[in-house]
Amino acid sequence: MNDTVTTSPETRRAAAYGLEALRFDEEAEAKRIGDAIRRYLVANKRKGIVLGVSGGIDSSVVAALAVKALGPGRVFALHMPEQESSDDTIGFSTKLTDSLGIRSTLEDISPVLVGLGAYQRRDDAIRRVVPAYGQGWKSKIVLPSVVDSDAFRLFSVVVEDPYGAQSIHRLTTEAYLEIVAATNFKQRARKALEYFHADRLNYAVAGTPNRLEYDQGFFVKLGDGAADLKPIAHLYKSQVYAMAAHLGVPEEIQARPSTTDTYSLEQSQEEFYFSLPYERMDLCLHGLNNKVPTAEVAEATGLTDEQVERVYRDIEQKRRTTAYLHAAPELVDKASLNINSL
Repeated sequence: MNDTVTTSPETRRAAAYGLEALRFDEEAEAKRIGDAIRRYLVANKRKGIVLGVSGGIDSSVVAALAVKALGPGRVFALHMPEQESSDDTIGFSTKLTDSLGIRSTLEDISPVLVGLGAYQRRDDAIRRVVPAYGQGWKSKIVLPSVVDSDAFRLFSVVVEDPYGAQSIHRLTTEAYLEIVAATNFKQRARKALEYFHADRLNYAVAGTPNRLEYDQGFFVKLGDGAADLKPIAHLYKSQVYAMAAHLGVPEEIQARPSTTDTYSLEQSQEEFYFSLPYERMDLCLHGLNNKVPTAEVAEATGLTDEQVERVYRDIEQKRRTTAYLHAAPELVDKASLNINSL
């Protein structure tokens, strides 16, 4: 995969590899993204953009880019908390919509999740390895970092009892898959609401994955992976933060740590999925994509050459195992349908 964000000749000639390799012209890139948004709406006869906002950096930047491209009157946002969302999620997402001057609505998805049995199904799966797990308990799933070991890594569940005592337990494959399957209801419920509002307004749904998430399959198929356009899927996470500063996203959102905001216990993205914090993960992914010598990536990230190679292997493994998430539905005889694509 080749980078598409243009960097300056000075950056490309930089002797020392580091975050300067990810610097770009934010205003030019914002214009390019805005042009693409407008072209999509014209080509597909849609009037504006709908998106879910979480108070996180990615959805905030997509919302700000949409406003810059279309004006606030053609952007509609959804706040979609549930009973396990962080207490400050609504505060952050409301601060964003207020600052942009866009219309928004609150859709609490907790009743939908209860109706689908999402919480019950997940808790039943956890009880297979932690029989005492029940009312008043909290949990999250974690994965050992590839940086620490190249050994085969298995997911574990961290549980916290009502008195605050935590313990960690290795998950069976069956329990892990069921926990993830039940949790994926959250992303799919949100996406259903986004498309409801998009349909009633004749708007398009904007997805919010950054390059790390899109490349590594860190999304739910037909959940947060579903969208009509994905304006920042080519931007590394560091570039998303740079764009946020350029567009004037509220500083509190820029300073907010990236979390999944999916499990009842606070969970960082790196302990669940990525090998490293985003600044170093960006450099590893960029280095792999652009064939930067391993030694230069290691020096820039503070890792050893072997650790960088482990991260590279993990990237390639995730690309292979999540390729199906990007795939369109398989058609037996596409030619007979007289269509170009589905």
